[in-house]
Amino acid sequence: MSVQSPPAAAELPPGPGEGHPPGAELSQGSAAAPSAEEGGEEEEEEEEGEKEKEKEKEREKLPPIPSASTAAAGGLEEGAKNQFSTFSNFITTINQKKEGIGNRNSPTRLVLPNIKNGRDLPPLCLDVRQKQRMSIDTLPQELKAPFPPEPSLPIRTKTVKDFQDDVEKSKASGDWKAVHNFYSTTFDSFLEINAAFKKDTNSPFNTIEDSGIDAKFVNVVYDALLNTPQDVQKSVLKGIINGLLQEWTGPRTKDDLRAYCILLQNPQFSNTSTYVIYAHLLRQIAALTEADHHFLVHWSKKISQKRFKQVVDRLLQFISLRLFPAKPEEFPPMVKCTWWIPSATKVLALFNAANSLINPPIISYTDFYNSTLDHIDLMEEYHNWQCYGNSHRFSFCQYPFIISIAAKKVIIQRDSEQQMISIARQSLVDKVSRRQKPDMNMLFLNVKVRRTHLVSDSLDELARKKADLKKKLKVTFVGEAGLDMGGLTKEWFLLLIRQIFHPDYGMFTYHKDSHCHWFSSFKCDNYSEFRLVGALMGLAVYNSITLDIRFPPCCYKKLLSPPIVPCDHNTLVGICGVTLDDLFQIMPELAHGLSELLSYEGNVEEDFYSTFQVFQEEFGVIKSYNLKPNGDKIPVTNRNRKEYVQLYVDFLLNKSIYKQFAAFYYGFHSVCASYALLLLRPEEVEILVCGSPELDMSALQRSTQYEGYQKTDLTIRYFWDVVLGFSLDLQKKLLHFATGSDRVPVGGMADLNFKISKSETSTNWLPVAHTCFNQLCLPPYKNKKELKQKLIIGISNAEGFGLE
Repeated sequence: MSVQSPPAAAELPPGPGEGHPPGAELSQGSAAAPSAEEGGEEEEEEEEGEKEKEKEKEREKLPPIPSASTAAAGGLEEGAKNQFSTFSNFITTINQKKEGIGNRNSPTRLVLPNIKNGRDLPPLCLDVRQKQRMSIDTLPQELKAPFPPEPSLPIRTKTVKDFQDDVEKSKASGDWKAVHNFYSTTFDSFLEINAAFKKDTNSPFNTIEDSGIDAKFVNVVYDALLNTPQDVQKSVLKGIINGLLQEWTGPRTKDDLRAYCILLQNPQFSNTSTYVIYAHLLRQIAALTEADHHFLVHWSKKISQKRFKQVVDRLLQFISLRLFPAKPEEFPPMVKCTWWIPSATKVLALFNAANSLINPPIISYTDFYNSTLDHIDLMEEYHNWQCYGNSHRFSFCQYPFIISIAAKKVIIQRDSEQQMISIARQSLVDKVSRRQKPDMNMLFLNVKVRRTHLVSDSLDELARKKADLKKKLKVTFVGEAGLDMGGLTKEWFLLLIRQIFHPDYGMFTYHKDSHCHWFSSFKCDNYSEFRLVGALMGLAVYNSITLDIRFPPCCYKKLLSPPIVPCDHNTLVGICGVTLDDLFQIMPELAHGLSELLSYEGNVEEDFYSTFQVFQEEFGVIKSYNLKPNGDKIPVTNRNRKEYVQLYVDFLLNKSIYKQFAAFYYGFHSVCASYALLLLRPEEVEILVCGSPELDMSALQRSTQYEGYQKTDLTIRYFWDVVLGFSLDLQKKLLHFATGSDRVPVGGMADLNFKISKSETSTNWLPVAHTCFNQLCLPPYKNKKELKQKLIIGISNAEGFGLE
């Protein structure tokens, strides 16, 4: 089934000086114009201008800053509410002043009366949907140069040691004047921030490689900030407001970008009382040009892991508390700040892009998940994204890195259910239109197989019923009485996977060093069985079945290349960029040899005597393949060995198995063709297919059901004492013994529906497992020692054990 891609991603923002009208700002979504309500509010604000002038002094007030002990997220102190309201008026007045400036040429302003002609900013995320990546090598020439001239910076000579001495003296004496002067001066403007924290004020630092920021000094200053008196902390916020109010008359300088990078690390923004200022900071950063974002991304990847995660957590917290505020009165009404969440999400996308540029990444991709989104209407987000793509309306689906795997599973399941219902309804309508009696079986994908011909019957059934693959699966074993309530379906998957992946079957090769399977490169006349395996994986995802399959991560990367099946069947599929690291995950010994070749210090041509030709054994016959035209005549030398290694890896993981993987790819997408796949990372596809390797046996204990036992029975208490004391390896063996897989479904242990039943057999018997029902039958052993001994014997010698 082919699915055309949703609307294309919005174009990248223009370079400096083009595309954005003066004062272009971010509003809700990637490209949302202000609502009619906002326009009416602007007129009312102008009428109230005179009244606001009378409150000039009141508007200069700042909110109180909680002490370090209360700086964590959670809301304002009781006495701060009224002053926060005053500060909101202060920001509103700032906006009114900005509106009155007219048509001055400033790239970014806090409020814009009319943005209809402004170009829209696309989401910045390195996911499968984005075709345009952030790379300095791909930037157009106009985005690289020229740099606007940097204004001269004030001379500041205070060092880290000087600052630390001042802080210690202030703590001892109680006189914070010197520290107060430093903070109020340093944060008074973007120029002052650069004067204090730039490593060398005489150097431009105009490259992506070095931001020129003295990170140690920044960290020391911020670490001390929350332990200073409130007037010191308020002076910092007042200075930040001054910087954000600066009138921009041209492109941002690198000093401006440095200031943004430093301000994002301010720990004060963890407190909700500062969120109005934080929101305007995020808005300005989100509205920068693509070239400026490019610098921020590369500079951000140099931030230490601890600080990097703090900034990410702060942004996630900001989004969560704006969505579900503990005290709604703390924030302006949502209708007046619809741009808060889009701005924060776009800035978070910069950090996600920075994280993706590092191998290994600075933090795990799961650290960008926002579990708060699990509680919003995800399907509305998904449908908005389907309808509007990356423009016209903001949707979290434009930024899939922020959506947890659990939330994505919900989207995929509901999308699957809707497709199942739609196809079943169409079948019913067709039947009625032909005046035929409806049959309930037509609402399901009914697979009838013989155990003795499992693979061939399954292949025939799925090939015959291509139009029904998106219906609910029901399996029947010929000659056996039984109603499929889920157990027979799981058994069919288990038996079929075991048979297909058996080494004697020849479809896949098992690599003992990496404990994973890979596609056999042997040529054959028919690749339909590879299509069957792909369809099986698709059906497993579609029907929420966890499979015991061991493919390397590279497989799932290829499975999403591309994530939507191209309409042109001549387009190559399953081809992705592969590296030596990918080969290490499959054939570590060969990858190590190639790595040694790259680092060899001698004469490669004379010592190895290799050419751009490789050899493979196929059914006892050695066959040769050229890695490039006339490769057998091109020697591998010190100069071209990198090319040789890259071509060899590409041959092994792409070219030599292309037909096999293409069939596998089309089989998977024949079931799972959905826009929802665009939301997934390769690692997330693996978790959906195989489950998560993270075990939590305590969670399994809490969710276990019992039949014939009570959780307080002595045998059950013995069982959990033994299991919780097992090594991780034995715990995995127990899970595999009882469920057919040593991995956990996306929803966690609770989704296993694990059951322990009382076995009325002799205690001399070993435990028995019904893997199709995730059920363990446990005899009432007399003591813990006997239970442990029998359980270990059972789970350690259980290949095919107790399968029903």
